[in-house]
Amino acid sequence: MTGPTGSHARKPPPPIPVTILTGFLGAGKTTLLNRLLAAPELSDTVVLINEFGEIGLDHLLVENVDGDMLLMSSGCLCCTIRGDLIATLEDLLRRRDNNRIAPFRRVIIETTGLADPAPVLQTVLGHPYLVLRYQIDGVITLIDALSGAATLDSHVEAVKQAAVADRIVVTKTDLLGTDEQDKLEDLRGRLAALNPTARILVSREGELSATTLLDCGPYDPLGKIADVSAWLNAEALAHSHHHKHAHDPNRHDASIRAFCLTADDPISPTAFDAFLAMLRAAQGPKLLRVKGIVALSDDASRPIVIHGVQHIFHAPVRLESWPDGDHRTRLVFIVKDLSRDFVERFFATATGAIGVDAPDLAAERTSPLVLKSGGLLA
Repeated sequence: MTGPTGSHARKPPPPIPVTILTGFLGAGKTTLLNRLLAAPELSDTVVLINEFGEIGLDHLLVENVDGDMLLMSSGCLCCTIRGDLIATLEDLLRRRDNNRIAPFRRVIIETTGLADPAPVLQTVLGHPYLVLRYQIDGVITLIDALSGAATLDSHVEAVKQAAVADRIVVTKTDLLGTDEQDKLEDLRGRLAALNPTARILVSREGELSATTLLDCGPYDPLGKIADVSAWLNAEALAHSHHHKHAHDPNRHDASIRAFCLTADDPISPTAFDAFLAMLRAAQGPKLLRVKGIVALSDDASRPIVIHGVQHIFHAPVRLESWPDGDHRTRLVFIVKDLSRDFVERFFATATGAIGVDAPDLAAERTSPLVLKSGGLLA
């Protein structure tokens, strides 16, 4: 008889990609969402929104399906989030698994304009069940060309929204006068300095398509290896270090920086696990986003992909092969109030580099240092 581990064992379904759509109040999230939902690529999509009354989807709604769920003419399902996001995501899976709703291939979560996106990311990355069924595909952040700079100056939430983004869309550029083009270029320069790894798109440069905005995660759930180099965009980080940017010390984004650490030689799994565990414990709140591809010494031909937000990290994914000719470990950090020098020295010390002074953990620590048995790679 074939047991549960035999050839007929049921394999878990591929994780469902989750896209976070964020941006400050009035940035144009509703307009972009409506445009995306008209695309055939999103016909099997669930949209989760915080406050249904603020979303202009009435012309797309056809019928009530169940409770807070509505079926739109595009074929998408739209849900309101009136309570716990975890409960909403779990409920969607129950309905899907019990054939109460048609299978969906993607979830888009639209945050409120004042939301810090980190807790939303942590919800998927940190929940033991959700992390098996959902996969963060990317963060799309909208910035208003007219008031974007002032919003970044005044609201730290807007800075965080831009700092963790994979795609930044500058909206309302058609409202800029011919004498205001410098404002647009200054905003693009500021966003590039704040988040060198993000792809910055200007809405007037053509129709923003689902192909342009989606599928920016580290790997395809159907098994196709995505362009990890583009996801990390480490070259953009290296290029950004050659340019000097003026920083107003009163600006919120002056305390946010992005950098990439590399290692030529494979790293011991135990050493890398210890590095991440100690860094998360000591500096978790300052790690706005961490992503990378890592060569481990147990199987250097099959790298792992990591993705974390603050102290929460997704289970590493082992790729079958390197996605490009660069076989180095590359780790991208987007941090707040944390120096590159500290992380760099800590990384070098933990992974066995010679001639590097260890950082003073006590001086930099923001939370108790607690190491749990069975680390990230266990």
